Amino acid sequence: MSAQPTLAPATRHTPRSVLLSAWAVPFLVLGQFSMLAIVPVVLSLVGTLRHPSLRPLRPYSAALAAIYATPLVIWILRPDGAKSLSKDMHPVFMALIVAAAAALLVKIHARKS
Repeated sequence: MSAQPTLAPATRHTPRSVLLSAWAVPFLVLGQFSMLAIVPVVLSLVGTLRHPSLRPLRPYSAALAAIYATPLVIWILRPDGAKSLSKDMHPVFMALIVAAAAALLVKIHARKS
C-alpha cells in the first residue's frame, strides 16, 4: 500500500503585531505609560481591520480603541487636566482598558485552539 499524503489542518494565524499589541496595552496602561499605549491600540485595531481572517476580533479591538479613546479625549479637552494622561485617567477607565485588552487576548487565544 502506498502512503496517502495527508493535509495538515489549517491553523488560524494571528499576525504577530496584533498579538503583541494586545499584550502590550495592559502593561503600558498599568505601568503608567498610558500615552504610549496609543501605538499598540492603533496597531491592534488596524491589524484586525486589514486582515479578513481576523473579522471575529474586530468588535473586541474596536471596543478597546473606543474605551482607550474616551479618557484620551477627556484629557485633551480638559483645560485643567494633568500633564500626564496616566495621572488624569480615572482608575475605572484603567480597569476598563485592561479588561478590554484581556477580552481581546482571550478571543485571540481561543481562535488558536
